[in-house]
Amino acid sequence: MFQIRIFLLAALMGLGLIGSAQAAPAVSGAVPTEVVVDVSAQTMAVYIDGSLFDVWPVSTARPGKITPRGKWSPNFLSKHHKSSRYNNAPMPFSIFYDGNFAIHGTNQISKLGSTASAGCVRLATENAEVLFNRVQKYGLKSFRVTVID
Repeated sequence: MFQIRIFLLAALMGLGLIGSAQAAPAVSGAVPTEVVVDVSAQTMAVYIDGSLFDVWPVSTARPGKITPRGKWSPNFLSKHHKSSRYNNAPMPFSIFYDGNFAIHGTNQISKLGSTASAGCVRLATENAEVLFNRVQKYGLKSFRVTVID
């Protein structure tokens, strides 16, 4: 059932039926790597060269916070980032894509699959490292972050 949902989301996005009416900065054209964060499912689908590579559990914004929806290319990378807003909380392998919002690793593995963050997209640190290394190798413009409901 879960894989069917990811397939349908990918098909709808490819047809432009979802994901294109966001107010966030649009990123167009083909990219070697795209992640699709599904906030309602608390998952990240990773596509490499157009093929589904993996689906990972994530944590997005807890109640009262927001994870912005839209499409972005990352702005910068920070391998050993610490939050300046949240008591130097570790944010390993951060990929910043919209101001202070980032995809990054977390040590709160038990919370993956549920809303728990202040707005960032958290995932297992080993998965964050895989993405970080790929963006570092191929460049910021080779990667797209898409966040949907």
